[in-house]
Amino acid sequence: MKIVLSEDNEILRKSLSFFLTSKGFSVDQFSDGQEALEAIKQNSYDLILTDINMPGISGMEITQYVRKNISPDIPIIIFTSSGVEQTELDSFDIGANEFIAKPISPAVLLIRINKLLNIRL
Repeated sequence: MKIVLSEDNEILRKSLSFFLTSKGFSVDQFSDGQEALEAIKQNSYDLILTDINMPGISGMEITQYVRKNISPDIPIIIFTSSGVEQTELDSFDIGANEFIAKPISPAVLLIRINKLLNIRL
């Protein structure tokens, strides 16, 4: 399973990438939203993980682009450090499948990924 991980916090991005790789996933990681979107346009991914606030373009913009131009079905999980309820509602309105507030528990993330990808543990 191939995942794109778009997160500008280097420590979080690298630790999540390491964790997911150790669980058998192939992870392409990006610190810039525009770079992540270019990779999404050029490659086929099974899942998109993106922070909401990214340099280049935001996770919301990535989600909107994917939903309108690539696939209505690819699972998308949005991360944010914002505790604002409206942000979460907006994420679902534009097509995100899951919304995870930071700090992110890798174990909880894995359960949500497996659920979205219909992977049995």
